[in-house]
Amino acid sequence: MKSPASASWKAPLKFRMPTAENLIPIRLDIEVDGQPYKDAFTWNPYDPDSEVVMFAKRTVKDLKLAPGFLPQIVQSIQSQLATFQSYEGQDMYVGDLIIPIKLDLQVNHTVIRDQFLWDLNNFDSDPEEFARTLCKDLGIEDPEVEPAIAFAIREQLYEIAIQNVTTARENRISKKGRRAAEHFTPSKASGAALDLMKLFSFRSSVVRKRKDWDYYKPVLDLLSNEDVDALKAKEERSGWEGKLVLCESI
Repeated sequence: MKSPASASWKAPLKFRMPTAENLIPIRLDIEVDGQPYKDAFTWNPYDPDSEVVMFAKRTVKDLKLAPGFLPQIVQSIQSQLATFQSYEGQDMYVGDLIIPIKLDLQVNHTVIRDQFLWDLNNFDSDPEEFARTLCKDLGIEDPEVEPAIAFAIREQLYEIAIQNVTTARENRISKKGRRAAEHFTPSKASGAALDLMKLFSFRSSVVRKRKDWDYYKPVLDLLSNEDVDALKAKEERSGWEGKLVLCESI
């Protein structure tokens, strides 16, 4: 995948997703009267609130969900958007930072595991383009795998961006009067990324160095119907066991 040239940021930036499009990951995990609904997708935080309501209405109608899902879907999306907006305007220190991204996904019959390094300084990076290229290279035909990969990447980038805001805030408090960029204290995830920087000497959005291809290469498995059913049953058992423990504790 051809990556645009990265810009090196030494001064603090204002909080945003470190990608070309400022799309944020949204997760829904809702249950109404014993009926579960889970979904994951990206959202433009600058879309009007009316879009959230329209999306919820369309989802409830298309999936034939109970009417009680409508306000819960709206509330969950708005809450996650509010969290994102609470960080806007705050400083986010990036510096020379390359972070590890890991994929461990099951989408229908497809299981994909992969890990690679992502350049946080490249604000022209595109998780969706990377996902398209990866699926094409691996011959993945299920159309649901590509958005799942892009979402997993964005979710991890979002978490790191929030950590960098927290770190910048702590940095200002503990080191007043000194240049924060020179005394940047990385989080645990950032520390691991900085160690990996010593291993990978060149810069791009996604890094796979030839000598580490065996370690970093993607792993793809295709599950049978029986495998999918078994995993689904295991997940359902885990959910019921969790509810049982909660009821007993109450």
